[in-house]
Amino acid sequence: MALENKKLARAGGDPLRAKREAQAVLTFAEAAQKVYEMHKPTWRNKKHAAQFISTLETYAFPKIGARKVADVTTADVLGVLQPIWLDKPETARRVRQRIGTIMKWAVAQGWRQDNPAENIGQALPKHSIEKTHRKALPYSDVADCIAALQASNAWPATKLALEFLILTAARSGEVRGATWNEIEFEGGDTATTATSATWVIPAERMKMKKPHKVPLSGHALEILRKAEALRGASGLLFPSMRDKPLSDMTLSKLVKEQGYDVHVHGFRTSFRTWAQEQTNFPREVAEAALAHVVKNKAEAAYARSDMIEKRRKMMESWAGYLAVQERANISVLR
Repeated sequence: MALENKKLARAGGDPLRAKREAQAVLTFAEAAQKVYEMHKPTWRNKKHAAQFISTLETYAFPKIGARKVADVTTADVLGVLQPIWLDKPETARRVRQRIGTIMKWAVAQGWRQDNPAENIGQALPKHSIEKTHRKALPYSDVADCIAALQASNAWPATKLALEFLILTAARSGEVRGATWNEIEFEGGDTATTATSATWVIPAERMKMKKPHKVPLSGHALEILRKAEALRGASGLLFPSMRDKPLSDMTLSKLVKEQGYDVHVHGFRTSFRTWAQEQTNFPREVAEAALAHVVKNKAEAAYARSDMIEKRRKMMESWAGYLAVQERANISVLR
């Protein structure tokens, strides 16, 4: 060994390089922390960011945390996953994915040649995947739900936010974070004086990170007129009592308190089903209203229009349908 080292040194090599490189390789726990800190600023959801490291601390570190990341084998990963694979399938899949992320980083560092988390698919039993959709209300019942919300004793901004969400078929976070400077008024400078309006949601607040225009119906504009009385220093359309954004739990709670066991996000499904079954609006118009991305690349290359005027007619029709349904369910008390 000394002779080999001497030959390597005379040839201009470094006999101690391999030893130093071996010492520089991090343990799996150290590598996981490094990867976590590196990706943390890019994660939008703080809860998911915290879960990345916490699940590894719970399930992976006790078994492989002290091993050099270069020495972790497929059998080691299997030993982490097998105890939870059937009992906690969703957690197990996420742990496998997170181990894989760390191993890919180790490969990029030159510390190993393979990713052992990718080679265990055949060694684990298949999960029976049941896809569950968020509960949605039949579109014929949405008007009743709105009437119940309006009659409740909830905070006015909460009631207005929910009705605005239903009328615009927007996501909960988009509505709760909406501000007055996102509204473009036409025919006037305020909701009170304007004849029409468009809600322009910036890219950073959209799921797909693309700006989205929402043409507001006359009824939605009327909601903004009512919301003007609640305007605070935050500039939010629908502020809480403390002039902060409403929580998603607040909206869900209000819906359930009225006896509707549905998810707030499900109102988008109600709108989409109504458009499909009760109107002649083209599919792409309804999909654009929901800010869905065209998955077909060839189709997406040509789908550059936001179809704003067609969508404005659609949103007016949706508001009109809900108003007619609401009037049909009113009983006159003599």
